[in-house]
Amino acid sequence: MGSGTLCQRCTQPNLQLPGGVELDASRLFRDRMYQQHGLVQPIVRQNSSSEKRTSHDVLHAYIIHNKRFTRNDRKEIDAAINEINNYTNSYLNKTAKLQWALVQVSYLFYDQVRAQNCSSIEINATASGSRSSTHELFENKFIAQLKILRQMDIHITGPGTGQMYQTFLSDGSVTINLGGIRPPGLENTEKAYTSYLEQYMTSGTPYIKGLYYPINERTKGIKKDEVIKLIRQASQLILQGFSLPVNARDNLTDGSLL
Repeated sequence: MGSGTLCQRCTQPNLQLPGGVELDASRLFRDRMYQQHGLVQPIVRQNSSSEKRTSHDVLHAYIIHNKRFTRNDRKEIDAAINEINNYTNSYLNKTAKLQWALVQVSYLFYDQVRAQNCSSIEINATASGSRSSTHELFENKFIAQLKILRQMDIHITGPGTGQMYQTFLSDGSVTINLGGIRPPGLENTEKAYTSYLEQYMTSGTPYIKGLYYPINERTKGIKKDEVIKLIRQASQLILQGFSLPVNARDNLTDGSLL
């Protein structure tokens, strides 16, 4: 990762973030960020995403705003959010057998997340840190964003910058890559093709599971039914318990290694 012509290069044969799996660097980086910003680290799940969960838990899903979403994409996404939230609200506090897991979906603009207060706290530096043994930290936008990510079960966005925060997700979470269309603005044309870009971030984060918008459907634009299907698939995977750690190749789209 870097800038200019060196930006987001990945030379790993399995397309994973270098060091993310074999050195456990993704987890170590995540945990250090939470610690250095005075936050309790995410829940530890060692073998399965279903650990420390129950079948009636309400999962929290966030669709992160992405500049690649068109006006029609947003309409379809909003319709999907409403349908899933209406189902969840209708079954809250009921003991009936559920057809689908309960999921509360929100649409999130990172630039609109604000610090909750201006108080400061004393933070102990990590062993390898260059600061003094303690330092004063004031709550800021990044800390407020980490608080949301810590309790996020399902992370949903398109390619690009929005993918970069998935490393901060808790063990046993799911990230959904909605993909993008290249070249931009050519939906429903023969020249259009689907692009997911930052798959290496997902494959290099073995404590989460990656899902992708169907490659042959994405060129038609984002559709409500596909978004609903992906969110329900993600919630089912979480509560039924997918195995941890996730194999790097299982976190790529079909055909990515061809």
